Amino acid sequence: MYKRFQKISLILLMGSLFFSNIALAQKSNIYMKGWIDFNKNGKKDIYEDPDQLIEKRIADLISQMTVDEKTCQCATLYGYKRVLKDEMPTSNWKNEIWKDGIANIDEELNGLKQTQYSYPFSKHAEAINTIQKWFIEETRLGIPVDFTSEGIHGLNHDRATPLPAPISIGSTWDKDLVNHAGEIVGREAKVLGYTNVYAPILDVARDQRWGRVLECYGEDPYLVAELGKQMVNGIQSQGVASTLKHFAVYSVPKGGRDGNARTDPHVAPREMHHLFLYPFKEVIKECHPLGVMSSYNDWDGVPVSASHYFLTELLRGEYGFRGYVVSDSYAVEQVYDKHHVAVDNKDAVRQVAEAGLNVRTDFSAPAKYIQPLRELVKEGKLSMETLDRNVTDVLRVKFELGLFDSPYIENPKMADKVVAVNTNDFVLKMAHESLVLLKNDEKLLPLDIKKLNNILVTGPLAIDESAYVSRYGPQNIDITNVLEGIKNYVGNQANVDFEKGCEVVNANWPESEIIPTPLSYDEKQSIQKAVEKAEKSDVIIAVLGEDEQRCGESKTRTGLDLPGRQRDLLMALKETGKPIILVLINGQPLTINWADRYIPSILEAWFPNAKGGQAIAETIFGDYNPGGKLPITFPKSLGQIQLNFPYKPGSQNGQSTSGPNGYGKTQVVGALYPFGYGLSYTTFKYSNLSVSPKEQYAQGNIEVSLDIKNVGDCKGDEVVQLYIKDKVSSVISYVMQLRGFDRISLEPGETKTVHFSITPDDLQILDKNMNWTVEPGEFEVLLGSSSKDIRLKEQFVIKEIVQQ
Repeated sequence: MYKRFQKISLILLMGSLFFSNIALAQKSNIYMKGWIDFNKNGKKDIYEDPDQLIEKRIADLISQMTVDEKTCQCATLYGYKRVLKDEMPTSNWKNEIWKDGIANIDEELNGLKQTQYSYPFSKHAEAINTIQKWFIEETRLGIPVDFTSEGIHGLNHDRATPLPAPISIGSTWDKDLVNHAGEIVGREAKVLGYTNVYAPILDVARDQRWGRVLECYGEDPYLVAELGKQMVNGIQSQGVASTLKHFAVYSVPKGGRDGNARTDPHVAPREMHHLFLYPFKEVIKECHPLGVMSSYNDWDGVPVSASHYFLTELLRGEYGFRGYVVSDSYAVEQVYDKHHVAVDNKDAVRQVAEAGLNVRTDFSAPAKYIQPLRELVKEGKLSMETLDRNVTDVLRVKFELGLFDSPYIENPKMADKVVAVNTNDFVLKMAHESLVLLKNDEKLLPLDIKKLNNILVTGPLAIDESAYVSRYGPQNIDITNVLEGIKNYVGNQANVDFEKGCEVVNANWPESEIIPTPLSYDEKQSIQKAVEKAEKSDVIIAVLGEDEQRCGESKTRTGLDLPGRQRDLLMALKETGKPIILVLINGQPLTINWADRYIPSILEAWFPNAKGGQAIAETIFGDYNPGGKLPITFPKSLGQIQLNFPYKPGSQNGQSTSGPNGYGKTQVVGALYPFGYGLSYTTFKYSNLSVSPKEQYAQGNIEVSLDIKNVGDCKGDEVVQLYIKDKVSSVISYVMQLRGFDRISLEPGETKTVHFSITPDDLQILDKNMNWTVEPGEFEVLLGSSSKDIRLKEQFVIKEIVQQ
């Protein structure tokens, strides 16, 4: 009996091996010359034919898909140790819901969670090929995966090239630089196996209290749009998708509150379109990004991720978006458990699917979305037409990315020769250009190293390194902090001493921001140690501000002054009478009124990249002349917020003294530093403004030119800013609007002619009937060095077309 059983077992084993070998042979035989037999049927289907039109290929594939396969193309699988438990495919994957495919895998093996496959870079590329191979060979239709990752300040991958925080990128006002940054992000993504990068953020940061200000390019929609275009074009030039964040009206939650409170934006319809939707509209129209991420928040009581108006009528119908929409994490669930406009999670799934959400992205198992979606279709509560529409958009992106023609990384070893290779000079250039000189009384900067014997570096941010790395950028990078940068620069030319002086925050922070408490004995002693060293120094470099724990996603502060005991340290240092340079490391504008009045030189560095310390040192000692400009207004007080550019007539007015009755007046008015502001070690002269023609019809362009001359004694960069003022309009328009800028570099005595074209799009407004139109009338062109430093003006007229 036992021998008979052995014989039967042997026969079964041989049969199993025979059929396994057939299956293996079939899989290896799917790779044909010029095409791939994804569905393993031995013939070239339309969707497998690279010569067919994409829409025909999509229709053919859709026609072959089951409901299970379609719904799997509507969800994200978060990568290893986020949701996925395995680094590589296992036999158990055949029992998982993604046995029928998946839309995308996010942050797979990127090093955010420790893995053996993030580095060397070629090992990651090989791993992605292995995972892609499983989906192509082990699923019935072989639909490739879209591999996604964050990339707002450098690709979110272990040891990739770091960029500074987006608010720093916005401070460069350098379109070519941002385009190059996008190319680097896209190129590194491509060789590592990522096919889709979640960048840029196009949110317009209008509330300085908001924790994510550091992740935005600024407060002005035109600046955000222009830099956003460059980032998208740079990323997508490398054959990688760019996914815009966060659509829409996300950056002004009530009171600037972040975390679970990010909702209820108080934004009127016309303001929404002019300010918060403008960057999305312009970037989609011109650059055709392949992805958009829908936001958590509502607008006017309707969650955006469940809004047919936002995701279908506006995004696709008006803007012409042809890619696919992913949800920000938890956005789907919050339709039910936060916004309470759905009876349960299943109803929330129905609402977002009908609204036009293509892919649910969340830090939980994809089955939590896929299973309710299948049930809704089965029960007739979600139409097959809607499901097909949503899947079609996902497949279109995969076809346009070439995933059905070249799904694998052809040369994984190339990643080692590309990622973070020969990018150090660019990283330093971006760190330089993002610096903004806020104050420089009596030309304290640049310092002459030959006249210094003892330099004190003080402040907790001088040695902090958390501000150089964040959740959405590269990890495990070599950082030069400010103290190291200064020591490396000075070498043995002078003595550099350091004393921290205080911590970033005190023990009872953030309560101390609303209830002042006396300094403790230890805090007084720490400050005194810094003062004692300051008294022996020729100059003090105080590095103060915020670390990564003080601002960012889900981190909104109660105040905007220097946190903790940092101002106390600064005040004590001032008493020594020694010259002080304040270097700010921070992620949002700070109300540094005391420092602005009493500290002679202030350099804004934001959250810099890995070369930030070197760039700051080279700027302090004059090897580099700062030329960055503020992309956001610095208020004097929280009570002024919102205080922004652009603004409506009278909305930011006030007087510093009361009128006869003390009515309608405020005591603190004006910005601490206005939008577009930034100083230089040199001086620039504006002249020879030309505006032509002086009269034009609404369909024509206006050409503007002017000369800029460096009349100082050192090389420097100037950001020439063009603003437009609509003199009279049918609805209230902004006092003036940014409609052009150009960062130019000039040697001493050098002159350059700068050219701008004002297009009809630059002049249009939403009229009384909410139609975009260019109204006839007088306009004014204003050219200057900031929104408050206008050097040249000229008028032109848009003529009315007279009907014959």
